[in-house]
Amino acid sequence: MYAYEMKKIISLLSIVAFVAAFSSCRSEDDLTDSIFDTTVPVVDPNKATAPFDQWLYDNFVVPYNVEVQYQFNFPSSDLSFQLAPADYNRSQLLAHMIRYLFYDVYTKYAGEKFMKQYGPRIFHFIGSTGYNATSGTEVLGTASGGVKITLYNVNEMKPFSQDVQYNNDDITVLNERYFHTMHHEFSHILHQTKAYPVAFGQVTSGTYDPMTWQERDSVITHQLGYVTHYASSATYEDFVETLSCIITDTDHRWMNRIICTCCKGMRQGDREEVLTLIDSLGVRNLDDPEKPWNHFRLLKQTHVFNENTNEYDVDTTYVPEYFKNPEQVYNSKAGAYVAKYKYTTYRDFTSFRDFLNWVAYTTDDKVEGINALLKKINIATEWYTDRWGLHAFELREEVRYRQEHINDWLRSGEVKVYDLNEN
Repeated sequence: MYAYEMKKIISLLSIVAFVAAFSSCRSEDDLTDSIFDTTVPVVDPNKATAPFDQWLYDNFVVPYNVEVQYQFNFPSSDLSFQLAPADYNRSQLLAHMIRYLFYDVYTKYAGEKFMKQYGPRIFHFIGSTGYNATSGTEVLGTASGGVKITLYNVNEMKPFSQDVQYNNDDITVLNERYFHTMHHEFSHILHQTKAYPVAFGQVTSGTYDPMTWQERDSVITHQLGYVTHYASSATYEDFVETLSCIITDTDHRWMNRIICTCCKGMRQGDREEVLTLIDSLGVRNLDDPEKPWNHFRLLKQTHVFNENTNEYDVDTTYVPEYFKNPEQVYNSKAGAYVAKYKYTTYRDFTSFRDFLNWVAYTTDDKVEGINALLKKINIATEWYTDRWGLHAFELREEVRYRQEHINDWLRSGEVKVYDLNEN
């Protein structure tokens, strides 16, 4: 399952497929016509949605044996949420994007049969979000036994029109809400087919938290060596989150993650591996002074206000200012809420390379921070290549290229969104 780090959570569903086989004994001279009515078309031409249904049949059913359920499917929906159907226009656009940014990418690098054999069998679109008021979490997507992927909040997409334009912020939202989920869930399918190395889970074996992962501070999560909050919930979620983040996360998000994890200190050789990782990610304009990772403030963070002693504990770490946590806790002595963490300005950096040179070496045997993150990235990407012949960084570059040219693609004539009022 997938949940994004800003306190998102996913519920696990289950699905069982039944296949009924029919046979009949007939004499040789009877073997002429099919016992089924072959005159009935696969797509009902009388339906208002027939043009889009035909497109789905040609682009998903025939090549990949995949069903796209864009109309509200009441029996297979999570009825614990107040849900709305997906908008017809946006459903068509999302289906086109799934073909362009997901299926076509894997097919290009793994061949025609790969997605037909290993891809999900059903995509289910939900128009609204799945918000859990009790836990304060929002569902981004669910997966059912490697067979079905449900995507929520489709109605928040920009509707298709001849002048619609997608900017960088729009692409980030698409990745966070839909494509990160799809790569995450597809990675589950792959590792359930060919197991990932046990060594991956041993890197941070003592810090997984399946029950309260969403309550962790983002600084703590990263500095333990995890790419996201949700990655810290279980080994298998950590594994697929690592791969999905490589493929879909922006340069900015990766540089923020690297800076935060480096604050715990480095081991011998980590500095060179960090630069290799940045190069593999294809981070653009690393030394551009306008990039946010080349001008940021480092704070000293004191952990954490202790509700038993009403004092701040002495344990401290360094964090970038944009990871500052505004959370408050109750101070019984003062009779008021106070900041959970205490911050003081430590230093301003005008270059990521200067920051990297500032990071101290450590000989601590406990594997955390950037060292743990580097180990897990290496294990995950090597498995991806050795077992599947796929290169995660190569997929990242292909996805990014397609996203950067998405407006050209929208104007190319490949995307046809049908109006229900069209004849």
